[in-house]
Amino acid sequence: MELLNKSMTGKKERPIKVVQFGEGNFLRAFVDYMIDIANEKGTFDGDIVLIKPIEFGNLEMFHNQDCQYTVSLRGNVDGEGKILNRIVTSVKDVVDTYNEYDKFMGLAEIDTLRFVVSNTTEAGIVFDNTDQFEMKPPKTFPGKLTKFLYHRFETFKGDKDKGLVMLPVELIDDNGIMLKKCVVQLIQLWGLSDEFKNWVEEACTFTATLVDRIVTGYPKATEKEEWEKLGYEDHIMVTGEPFALWVIESDKDISREFDLPGAGLPVVFTDDHHPYKQRKVRILNGAHTSFVLASWLCGNDIVRQSMEDSDIRDFMNKTIFDEVIPTLTLPEDELKAFAGEVVNRFNNPYVDHALLAISLNSVSKWRARCLPSLLGYVDKFGKLPAHLTFSIAALMAFYTGTEIRDGALIGHRNGEEYNIKDDMPVLEFFRDNCEKDTRTFVTGYLGREDFHGQDLNKVAGLTDAVTAYLDDIKENGMRAALCKIS
Repeated sequence: MELLNKSMTGKKERPIKVVQFGEGNFLRAFVDYMIDIANEKGTFDGDIVLIKPIEFGNLEMFHNQDCQYTVSLRGNVDGEGKILNRIVTSVKDVVDTYNEYDKFMGLAEIDTLRFVVSNTTEAGIVFDNTDQFEMKPPKTFPGKLTKFLYHRFETFKGDKDKGLVMLPVELIDDNGIMLKKCVVQLIQLWGLSDEFKNWVEEACTFTATLVDRIVTGYPKATEKEEWEKLGYEDHIMVTGEPFALWVIESDKDISREFDLPGAGLPVVFTDDHHPYKQRKVRILNGAHTSFVLASWLCGNDIVRQSMEDSDIRDFMNKTIFDEVIPTLTLPEDELKAFAGEVVNRFNNPYVDHALLAISLNSVSKWRARCLPSLLGYVDKFGKLPAHLTFSIAALMAFYTGTEIRDGALIGHRNGEEYNIKDDMPVLEFFRDNCEKDTRTFVTGYLGREDFHGQDLNKVAGLTDAVTAYLDDIKENGMRAALCKIS
C-alpha cells in the first residue's frame, strides 16, 4: 500500500504565511486543518511550516509523507454518528530548531510570513532568566521566539510592515498577554535595543485565544484497518471530534487577513475572550466535574454511558440549564446552543471517555469549574443550587477511602477497588476524615481554604445541605439520593 505523499494529493504550493511552534496532534487537527479549508475556499492562501521546539523526537515520518496527513473527525453530525476524513495539504515543511538551527532562523527572513502559532504546553510560556541569546537555539519557547523576532527585525531593518501576529493556543489564562510579557522580559534581560522593543510593541500583535476540540490522536490500535479504508498508509493521521471553536482576542483587527470565518469555520474574533472561556469552563468542564463522580458511583464507566443513563443525563441537564447558565453573561440563546452542543459531544459514539480519567484532581477542578457557578447562583437568587450542592456530597462520597497506596487513595465501588488521584494533602484529608461523623467530615472539608480559596461553611445553608445529601448517599446509595434532587 502506498504511503501518503504530495504526488497523491496534488498539493498546491502556496506562500509561507505561518510558522507553527509544535507539530503535535492538536495543532494539526485544529489550526492546520482550518487553514487547509480556508485555502480551499480561497479566504487565506498560505502554507505552514511546522517547527519542532524541543530536543527529543524526530521528524522522519513527516518527511516520508511530504507533510501530508489525514484528519479523521468522528462524532454526531446532524443527529447521526459520522466519520469525516480530510487530507490536509496546508503544511509545507517541518524544521528542527536544534538540528536545523540555521534553517529555523531563515524562516524569519521570509517576506510573506505573517503568523506565528504555538502550542508548547501550559509550561511552555515561561520566563527563564537563565536563558541566553547566544544559544542556538535559546532553550525556552519565549527565548526562541524573541530571537526569531529579532532576526526578522534586523533582516527587514525595522520595517513595521514586517511585524508578526502571535496566535498562541496554550491552555493558560491570557496566553498571548503572558507570551508578550515573557518576550519583553527577555529583551530587557538580553540588553536588546529599544528600537527592537518598540518594533515588537508597535509592529507585532499578541492575541489571546481560546480553543476547543477533543483530539484523540493517532489510532494506533486500528491503524491497519484505517489504512485499508483510506486506501493508503498514513503514519501521522490524527483523529478528533467534529466540534471546534477558536476565539481570538486582538487589539488590532486581523479578521480580514486571517479570514477563517469567511470559509465557514468556527472562529470568533472579539475584543474580550473571557466570556467565551467562562462559558466553556463553567458549562462543558463544569458539567463533567459535577456529574462524573456521581455517575461512577451509580455504576457507569464512561461519559457516553452516563448520557444513556436517564438519571445522570437529567441531573446534568438541570445542572447546566437551571443552575449554570443563569449565572453567565453571554446571551442566553448562545449559552443554550453551546450547552446543547456539549451534550451532543458527550454522547459521541466514537469516543470512550473514562470517568476515572476525568476524576483526576477533582477537588481543584470543582473549585475552578463549579464553585463560581454555585456562588453566582447564591448571589443572584439568594438560595443554594440543589444540583451543584449535591455534587459536593457526590465528590466526598467518591473520595471516601482509608488507605493510600502507590500515590492513590483507594475507593470501593460494589466491592471493587478504584484509584482516587489528587494532590497528597487532599488524599490525606479524606483518608483521615472520611470515617468521622458526617457533619464533622463535611465541616472539615468545606472549611479547607487551601482547597476552595475560602471557608465554604460561611455560605448560608451549605454545610447543612451537603451533610444531608451525604447522609442520604451513605444510607440509600448514590442513585437513590441523586434521583431525589428536583
